[in-house]
Amino acid sequence: MHEALKDVVLRFRHAALVFGLFVMLGCSGVMAAQSVKSGPIVSVTGGKVQGRLLDDGGGAVFKGIPFAQPPVGDLRWHEPMPVKVWQGTRDAGEYGSPCAQGGTDKIGTSSKEDCLCLNVWTPEWPSKSPKAVMFWLYGGANTGGSAIGERGIEPAFDGTSLARHGVVVVTINYRLGLFGFIGHPELTAESPHHASGNYGLMDQIAALKWVRENIARFGGDPGNVTIFGQSAGAQNLTILMTSPLTKGLFRRAISESGTPMISDKRLPAPAEIEKLGLKLAELLKAPATGAIKYLRSLPAADILAVAPSFRGDPAVLLDVGMDGYVVPRFSPKVFQMGQESTVPLMIGTNGAESGLPRSGAAAAAPSPVPAADAFKTRVESFYGKYPDLLTRALEVYGLTGDGSQVSTYSPYYTANVQCQTDTSFRCEAVVLAGWHSAANTTYQYEFTGGTPSNAPTHSAELKYVFGLLGDQSADPAAILICLSLVNRGKASAASQEAR
Repeated sequence: MHEALKDVVLRFRHAALVFGLFVMLGCSGVMAAQSVKSGPIVSVTGGKVQGRLLDDGGGAVFKGIPFAQPPVGDLRWHEPMPVKVWQGTRDAGEYGSPCAQGGTDKIGTSSKEDCLCLNVWTPEWPSKSPKAVMFWLYGGANTGGSAIGERGIEPAFDGTSLARHGVVVVTINYRLGLFGFIGHPELTAESPHHASGNYGLMDQIAALKWVRENIARFGGDPGNVTIFGQSAGAQNLTILMTSPLTKGLFRRAISESGTPMISDKRLPAPAEIEKLGLKLAELLKAPATGAIKYLRSLPAADILAVAPSFRGDPAVLLDVGMDGYVVPRFSPKVFQMGQESTVPLMIGTNGAESGLPRSGAAAAAPSPVPAADAFKTRVESFYGKYPDLLTRALEVYGLTGDGSQVSTYSPYYTANVQCQTDTSFRCEAVVLAGWHSAANTTYQYEFTGGTPSNAPTHSAELKYVFGLLGDQSADPAAILICLSLVNRGKASAASQEAR
């Protein structure tokens, strides 16, 4: 793996992922302030919206634009419906509410079901020529997160800095958890597609269609859309690459720390998706007949209150599933057979995805593997069915076959961190890159940038992507990107396309 990554090594200051191979952009560490003045007015699907001019550089931002009707009442657990026409000019100066989710932070407490909106940043106003479009999907295990960001290690998902590199940036909200990914026999029966679940994915598709229909009015090129996402957002976009409903909606894809196989994840079958709704109905004491009507009548708080009952239950998986409509087939198999969307793909992971954030110079050095027996147990969970591989797997991470020898795994952190990183993130990304390289140009990267107090753990690259480096912006050694090309001889063609 590490020998392959030596093919292309690029050093940058104030940026950590290079997406110029796709859309000729980079990231800087400066975020322009937004003007509070009234700004430009644009006619979109539904009516007129008024955004704000940016003080620095002449661009504009439009926030909280609805791309579908509020999914409330009878539209709870329903595919997104087209927005209704509004009168007058709608103010687009503030973010819309995050989609309903738990949590006591500002994202959780401000979340609502009425959340299907998006935000657009454009680098110049008025636009003089069509710009490439970057369409962002946030992470959060499909149970949390929002287009706003600012949760945990996440920076604000403010597109100002990214747009400064000549692209139009779009961020969206989509339904989560029990509002976005459950099915029920009654929902399946009422659906014209005879399918239920994956409402969060349907929201993402609806937003992509909105971009196709409206983005030219913001200076974007609807034929040049790059969909990019992280963690669950990356998982979702790679699954969308296997959906027949997304044909022609995006031209390129960038997957950061996520695949359909992330963390050895399975995709539930339709019957398993329906079990989620049946369990919800049971927990909330819905009647045997008319359960969905009853559940739709309850306030969102009642639904959120029982969400913890779904966590860690091996009988149900609250996530994207094979519903037979949005996701008709097992997505990894679609990639393996070369039948996914044949768009150029960049995919990669961080150096220590499963490591805990650390602080202090002393913590930056690799440390001995704690609890070798526990580590061996984790390795055995993946390799135990293949005894001939188990000993070799342990040796790779610095252990002997019986797990009694404890050492470090250079160049990254502890063997335990690396085992978790590899088995949950990196191995899946490498496999998917190999599969997709047969379909179109595929680039593989590994993000190992950071400082002693900012290790390359899960989500650590986001501040670089959005140009919000904070205390790292003054560190001349903050960035190291290892970018490996896995494209079967298509590098030249890809470079010409990027230009």
